[in-house]
Amino acid sequence: MFVSFFPQPRVFFPSAILWTVLAMLFWYGYADNLIGSSEPGIVGVALFWSARSLWFDLYFALCVALFAAGWMWYSPHPWAMWSILGSALILFTSYFQVQVSVAINSWYGPFYDLVQAALSKSAPVTLDRFYGELSTFAGIALIAVLVGVLTRFFVSHYIFRWRTAMNGFYVANWTRLRTIEGASQRVQEDTMRFATTMEGLGVNLISAVLTLLAFLPVLVRLSSNITELPLIGSIPYPLVFAAIVWSVFGTGALALIGIRLPGIEFFNQRVEAAYRKELVLGEDDPARADPPSLSVLFNSIRRNYFRLYLNFMYFNVGRIVYLQTDVIFPYILLAPTIVAGKITLGSMNQILNAFTQVRTSFQYLVNSWSTIVELISIYQRLRAFEAKIGGGPLPSIETRTEPAAL
Repeated sequence: MFVSFFPQPRVFFPSAILWTVLAMLFWYGYADNLIGSSEPGIVGVALFWSARSLWFDLYFALCVALFAAGWMWYSPHPWAMWSILGSALILFTSYFQVQVSVAINSWYGPFYDLVQAALSKSAPVTLDRFYGELSTFAGIALIAVLVGVLTRFFVSHYIFRWRTAMNGFYVANWTRLRTIEGASQRVQEDTMRFATTMEGLGVNLISAVLTLLAFLPVLVRLSSNITELPLIGSIPYPLVFAAIVWSVFGTGALALIGIRLPGIEFFNQRVEAAYRKELVLGEDDPARADPPSLSVLFNSIRRNYFRLYLNFMYFNVGRIVYLQTDVIFPYILLAPTIVAGKITLGSMNQILNAFTQVRTSFQYLVNSWSTIVELISIYQRLRAFEAKIGGGPLPSIETRTEPAAL
């Protein structure tokens, strides 16, 4: 899964994390200070080509070039250009999308203060000024759309290259892998699903971490007027504390409710593979795929799907209740401050957006749990290939029978 695409994965990924940490420490400890202030007054597309942004882009490119050159020299790999430089480009676009969110959050303040001034008639507001604020947002959105479309195009090619690498690796060892149940499906389908799911989860995780780094200081600065929380009272950094506690609670609760789902999804793929295999054999051999055999195989599919539906019902009840409560949760926290009139409409929207960004980042597992279930199932199926190629025993789940009861 990884050896086919990345050079020496057991060393590569720790080295990538270490290099990233060192690069960030050098940036925040030294390089960022070379250009002075962070230019907090910039609102709009000018933020993307400010001196600080361009300096960071150059610094990022230099760090990636040094890291990639070192690995290409130390451990040449046929897919290194895609796995190293491609991953770095995806990482950069994730950072850029976070910067788009920061730019929009900066726009919220003056725009909603302008709306409040217009509605309350506390200050003169002209149409030109109002449309000017909307055009500022349109500029940010246009760049975000352009970068987003180009990123998705590149990511599609990146995923297929990863699938190609896995496909070539498994096909080269096909004589040893062909005896594993559903081997053809695992090579043809699971390789693509693994690459797609892994890329999606990886990008979301990176975005969550970058969003935290970008919005935690913003939330701390904007929530200076929030002095207390309902039922709890006055505590330091109340909104940050509330975001962490609420997100950890949701993550733990949903992980507990959905703990059986990965195993059920694995069995689901296994019975589907057995049914599909019998149908394929029946295309060439009239003695195969007879109605009694297909009926037995399909009953296994039916039983497993009903088990999956039941467990997902428990999971979705908890997930939907949590996410619906999540919509009003920040308003509950801000209720005393709003009622006391301590913040303006613009400040409130900036706080709500920053709080949502931070809270959503902490809720990475909550929002990704269904996808993680699918990834675990795919990983378990491809892990049998890895064990077979390495000469080790098959994972225990390969010999385990699915439970008969729901």
